[in-house]
Amino acid sequence: MHDLLARLPLSEAAIATLINLGVAIVMLLVGLWLAARVANIARRAMQRANVDQTLSGFLRNLINGVLVAMLIVMVLQQAGVPSAPLVAALGAGGLAIGLALQGSLSNLAWGVLLIVFRPFRVGDFIQAGGVEGTVEAVSLMHTMLVMPDNREAVVPNAKIGSDAIINFNRRGTRRFELKIGIGYKDDIGKAMDLVRQLFAADARILRDPAPGVWTESLGDHGVKLVLRAYTRSDDSWAAQTDLLRAVKERFDAEGICIPLPQRELAVVQGQLPGQPA
Repeated sequence: MHDLLARLPLSEAAIATLINLGVAIVMLLVGLWLAARVANIARRAMQRANVDQTLSGFLRNLINGVLVAMLIVMVLQQAGVPSAPLVAALGAGGLAIGLALQGSLSNLAWGVLLIVFRPFRVGDFIQAGGVEGTVEAVSLMHTMLVMPDNREAVVPNAKIGSDAIINFNRRGTRRFELKIGIGYKDDIGKAMDLVRQLFAADARILRDPAPGVWTESLGDHGVKLVLRAYTRSDDSWAAQTDLLRAVKERFDAEGICIPLPQRELAVVQGQLPGQPA
C-alpha cells in the first residue's frame, strides 16, 4: 500500500490517504457498535443461564475489551499505521501490567472461580482464609464476611481459594456435641434416659439422624457422657445451649451429681530446717 501511494501523484496519494482514513473511521464506529452489541448479547445469554450477575458483568466487559483491542489494530492498519510494532507494544505492556498486578490478578482469577463453582453463597456461615463469619458479599477481588462479634472482614479471594473452605450451612443441618460428667455413684442408665427425654422434648432436635447419648470414658472425677444431636443450621447454637442448661437443671432435680475436679492436699507436721528443737 505504501509503495503504491509513493508512485501516485501527490493529489492522488492525498485522496487515497483520506479514503483510507475515512474507511478507518467508519470501521471504528461500526466496530465499536458491533463490539458492544456482541458483548451485550453474550451478557443476556449468561443471565438466561443464571450466571452470577457480577461474573456476567465482568465477562461482558472482558469480551468488549478484547473486541475493541482487535478493532483498534485493524483500524490502525487500515489507516496505514504499521501493526507489528503496535502488537509488540501491546504485548510488552500487557506483560508489564501482569507482573505489576500479579496479586490483584490472582484475586481476580480466584474471584471468577468462586463465583462459578460457588462453594458458598451470600448468607452462609463459613470458615475460610483463617476467618469465620457470615458471607455478606462476593466480589471479583474480595469476599466480605461479617464475624460473630459484628466486625467486618474483607478477605482477598486468593487467600480464600488457596485455603480450606468450611461451609457450616451448605447441607442445611449441623451436628453438635456436648460432654457431661456424672458421679461414679450415680445411675448411668437413669442419666442417659433423662437426656433422651430432653432430646424428645426439644422440637429443634431432628429425629433423623437420631440423637444419641453414649458413655465416652471413665475419668478421674466421674463417668463422662457424650451427647450428639442434629439440628437445622440456624438452630444449632440455641439448641445446644438450651440443652446444656436443661441437662443441668434436670440432673439437679433428679439428684444426679455433675462432679467437679478435686484435689487432695496432705499436710505433714514436722520440724522445719534450722528451727531450734
